[in-house]
Amino acid sequence: MSTQRQLQEQKQENQEIVDAILADGSEPDAEYTIEHHFSATNFDRLEKAAVEAFKMGFEVNDAEEMELDDGSVIYCFDAIAYHKLDVALLDKACEDLIQLAAKQKVDYDGWGTYFIGDQADEEDELDEQQARFH
Repeated sequence: MSTQRQLQEQKQENQEIVDAILADGSEPDAEYTIEHHFSATNFDRLEKAAVEAFKMGFEVNDAEEMELDDGSVIYCFDAIAYHKLDVALLDKACEDLIQLAAKQKVDYDGWGTYFIGDQADEEDELDEQQARFH
């Protein structure tokens, strides 16, 4: 897939994800932890991408090794940012990171975040209560 096509698809997905999270009742004005996912079969390339993402201002976690269902191994890391669920900010970050991935010949695998709101707090409290009884 071309970088331009990947970016167009990602921008559409960004809007859909933000709409779905907010429709589920997540806080619209909260600061979110946005985790942009990268992977590669070549550790050296992935490491170069991580260094570049760090230089771009992202927090970068340590690379992890994962074995896929077919027995092959990939390496992955997250480039992390903290901001509101603003589609324009997400689009810009995705554009920069997709270009970085293409340059370093690694895969950009999209982004994720966590629900923020009363519902999440209630679920955390329930998990804590259940943990005390088990």
